[in-house]
Amino acid sequence: MKYAYTVLNVINVEKTIKFYENAFGFSCGYMSDEKNYAELNTGETKIVFAESRVGHKDNNLHSKPEQAIKEGVLRVELSFVSDDIVNDYNKAIRFGAKVYEELQKKPWGQMTAYLIDINGFLIGMSNSD
Repeated sequence: MKYAYTVLNVINVEKTIKFYENAFGFSCGYMSDEKNYAELNTGETKIVFAESRVGHKDNNLHSKPEQAIKEGVLRVELSFVSDDIVNDYNKAIRFGAKVYEELQKKPWGQMTAYLIDINGFLIGMSNSD
């Protein structure tokens, strides 16, 4: 068994991919012709963004993401490690990420921050040291 990828359901796949390319420097590995499904190259495991209606029609999380968000169902954190945390943190904000918890040094010495992406997903960032 191998963990292959995580699928996040969003309203606009193309806009989401552009955000992650610009804000974090990832690249799109594949996007469907319809632009309703895309895979983001993030290392060994990919993050997949799929338009809400691409998911199974009987799954409310796929067909009604706005309602699921309001109900607090989508509790997902994407965690990224950075070699240049200050610049990467500021870059993400420049491209539309919202600050949830400002960049700060933790008692154990690690720099961490939490941002919210353009879809409302939590992004944890930390330095690689």
